[in-house]
Amino acid sequence: MAASSSNKSWNNSTFTNGHEVGSRAKPSSRDSELRQGQNSTLQKKVNGFKKQAQSHHTTLDLLEGEVKAFLIDEDELHTFDDLTKVNPVTTTTVLKCLHARYSADVFYTHAGCTLVAVNPFKHVPCLYSLEVMKEYHVDPQPQDLKPHIFILAEQAYRNVQGQVEPVNQSLIVSGESGAGKTWTSRCLMKYYATVAASSSSQKCQDMIERIERRVLESNPVMEAFGNARTLRNNNSSRFGKYIQLQLNRSQQLVGASIQTYLLEKTRVTCQAASERNFHIFYQIMKGATEQERLQWKLPGEVQFCWLPNADQKLEEDSFEVTKDAMLHLGITSRMQRQIFRILAGLLHLGNIQFSAPANESQPCELDAQSKGYLQTMAALLKVPQEEVLAQLLVRTIRAGRQQQVFMKPCSQTECGMRRDCLAKVIYAKVFDWLVTFINGSICANSSRWSNFIGLLDVYGFESFVLNNLEQLCINYANEKLQQHFVAHYLKAQQEEYAAEGLEWSFVSYQDNQSCLDLIEGSPTSIFSLLNEECRLNRLFDAKQFKTRLEKALSSNACLSWDKFRESPHFIVSHYAGTVSYQIEGMMEKNKDPVPLELIQLLQKSQDSLLQDLFVEQKEQNDNRGQSKVITVVSKFKSSLESLMHILHSTTPHYTRCIKPNSDCRPMTFKKEEVITQLEACGIVETINISAAGFPIRLPYQSFMDRYGLIQNPQQLYPVSGVNGASPAKKKRGLGAVEAGEDALGSAVRDIINVATSGQAVSSTVRGQPENKPSSSLLVHCGKTKIFMTHSMLELLESVRSKALSRRAFCIQRCWRRYLRRKQARQQRAATRIQAVVRSWLTRRWIARRHKAAQVIQRAWKTWRTLMDALAAAELDNTTEIEEQLVSVQGSPVRAVKGFTQSSAGTPQAREPMVVWSWPFGLALSSAPCLSMTVTASGLQKVMSLLACLKLSFRNANYKVETNQFSQGVASVRAQPQETIKLHLRRSPLLYADVCPGKKSDLITGYNQILLEKA
Repeated sequence: MAASSSNKSWNNSTFTNGHEVGSRAKPSSRDSELRQGQNSTLQKKVNGFKKQAQSHHTTLDLLEGEVKAFLIDEDELHTFDDLTKVNPVTTTTVLKCLHARYSADVFYTHAGCTLVAVNPFKHVPCLYSLEVMKEYHVDPQPQDLKPHIFILAEQAYRNVQGQVEPVNQSLIVSGESGAGKTWTSRCLMKYYATVAASSSSQKCQDMIERIERRVLESNPVMEAFGNARTLRNNNSSRFGKYIQLQLNRSQQLVGASIQTYLLEKTRVTCQAASERNFHIFYQIMKGATEQERLQWKLPGEVQFCWLPNADQKLEEDSFEVTKDAMLHLGITSRMQRQIFRILAGLLHLGNIQFSAPANESQPCELDAQSKGYLQTMAALLKVPQEEVLAQLLVRTIRAGRQQQVFMKPCSQTECGMRRDCLAKVIYAKVFDWLVTFINGSICANSSRWSNFIGLLDVYGFESFVLNNLEQLCINYANEKLQQHFVAHYLKAQQEEYAAEGLEWSFVSYQDNQSCLDLIEGSPTSIFSLLNEECRLNRLFDAKQFKTRLEKALSSNACLSWDKFRESPHFIVSHYAGTVSYQIEGMMEKNKDPVPLELIQLLQKSQDSLLQDLFVEQKEQNDNRGQSKVITVVSKFKSSLESLMHILHSTTPHYTRCIKPNSDCRPMTFKKEEVITQLEACGIVETINISAAGFPIRLPYQSFMDRYGLIQNPQQLYPVSGVNGASPAKKKRGLGAVEAGEDALGSAVRDIINVATSGQAVSSTVRGQPENKPSSSLLVHCGKTKIFMTHSMLELLESVRSKALSRRAFCIQRCWRRYLRRKQARQQRAATRIQAVVRSWLTRRWIARRHKAAQVIQRAWKTWRTLMDALAAAELDNTTEIEEQLVSVQGSPVRAVKGFTQSSAGTPQAREPMVVWSWPFGLALSSAPCLSMTVTASGLQKVMSLLACLKLSFRNANYKVETNQFSQGVASVRAQPQETIKLHLRRSPLLYADVCPGKKSDLITGYNQILLEKA
């Protein structure tokens, strides 16, 4: 478009110049022809420029369409888990992305450091189940999973486990009324009660389960007494609460505590159109039994003024759930009946109506029906009926130094205000008592817990047709939270970039400091003027207060005036929009006066619970006098400041709940309402800064502690003294610190170079060349910190993981080598021990065998010597062969009658000689006869013996001739031609051959049989 307009203006100026030149002089015909030719040529050029401009404009339109199609693929918008990844990052693309994900039943989306949760207004199965909790809890990288509220919960829990400073965590859930803050807080409590309740001891497990149940059961009780149906939400929190989940050193849930802020107690007596009172009143009316109704005097046909829209059926109207939860918290059935009886008395109190008297000096009157309600109320609260009526109709005035008491009848309006004040103070005291009792039931001793995770659930930004002090305080709290968010993520981030020397194109964000100065600033603000009006103790005039606001605060741009209202109003421009506040009644609500006589009336009650609720109020009222009045805004401001102090000392995690439509209809996405909330809560600014900047910021020392191992061990920088400075430099103060930061910066850049394989790292630290780039797409080294994108962080984590793997592999190698060497040493030692033992056993075995052999040898040598002696004696006596009968001592041969051969060779008378069969060798060697006839009993033995001796068979007699005669040797010790071995059942010698066999190549004698194996 710019090019086209410039071409048109250039063409117009050309035509004008041409006409001017032609009109100033009358040229000649030749000049005229030349001029016409030039004009025609110029006209062609102009037409060409026009066509070129049109074609260029068409090309730009086509190019813009292609770029849009390239940057914004609407079919893939639902796949973007992070709004910072859409291109370009504008409100329109962010809105389209959220709409696409909402249509695809995806309700959680990251927005840089913030989680955006869009309320589906319907039940989504398996979105918050125990399996999903376990999946996000056990996953090593839960941020890689789909966006979920459990990611923030797990991140906060792991920060406590890792003791990451600041260790204590806060999860801040913000958004408009009806956006889903209460449900989100409930899911967070369930998650922590589940993942932080693991214990090995059964006793500890039972205790933690009891605490977990009490923490969870506190939710329905607090919602029943503190939530109500509004125009925007069926379960709107009418109070703020900060729940601290207390964890011990093992990150186990050991207790919890609840802090409440600004209960909207005016809802007990005043409800807007189409809104309801607190849930507990409807639960009593719908869930009480007939006996309980009779006891609390709640007949079904009675209509209570403070119970509008009672016919509406809500999921929160569950009386049994509330009673069971109170029972689990330790509130007995008797105490529950006391509480419900008091609440029933408040309903009857609301039906008391006053009528104006005929004479102003007389008190107001009650009709018969109101008197019945008064009697019932007095009976339920156990207070004297006459005193209740007197305190409602007549007020006490103390004046003068003597504090003289005057009684003055109240007007009809004042009577109604006193009635409402009585109801509000009773309900507020019951609510505070419940919170104190719950804290006493679930809070752990300070010595048992070391860290906490806080859940902040506060009312959202509110803007109704009529807004008063409650809405001003609620919106003031949201302004403070928005400022905390801006300071923590937007303003602080940009200022930190500038302080670290990062060249940064600043994004304009919405700073609400001027609005906060208007509400709470010093010395003059709306709150200070309201408190001043309360201290003056004079009749409040709304118009006069408006005039004071105009004079004192007219210079503030956030304050304006609603001129179209009859009653005085002022308008405040909040970060989420403009709100008109009604001045009338604001001072009375800020004062919140509770007449002393009403407190004294309740102290006279016969109900033990009411006596406990107001026993401390007596001393406070006695010493009141002219002391400083503590207003509602002063108490709220003080409690909010303490809350902000806690938030500043913890690590915050923000969740922005978005309400897609004001009608609470499921799956209805109204873009105009969503875009207002996105801009109001700073999501767009967050996305711009997170996408264009460096969301990860680490001090050099922290960076070195985690990623220093990426360097080689030989190149590690020594860190000592002040942040890496040497002890000598430490004494120099600031110079030492700067030197230490410079050394750490060099080390950090070396690590980045190693991780990026030598790519250049941007830095503006002192000493860097001026022509070096001052910014980078991935990382920037500042003066004391390093700034990184998520991509650089993932790269560093990958390199660190590889370095850890290498070191783990090295450790494993050394350990395995040590184990192998140890096993080898143990094996060698065992082998040596075994060798020694076996050697000893072998030596002992051999010694025993040697000893046995020596015994056998001695026995054999003794016997052999004896045999040699006998043989020698026999040889010495063989001159004549004569028949002798010799009986050798110890020989198995018995001396019996046999046969002999005379010297003439004539055989003499024969008698058989019995030869015993064992041992045959010894029998033969000891036989004294030279020729014998062998007989045996039994044919088998005889045949075997003859076969072995190879005897020749004769007709009648058998003759045995040994080789002694043929060889000329007459000794039984002469060796025969062959060995005769007999197999016996048992050998007399240990080493005798018990299984003899014929060996043809051996010729041994009988004596060698015994020594053959010795």
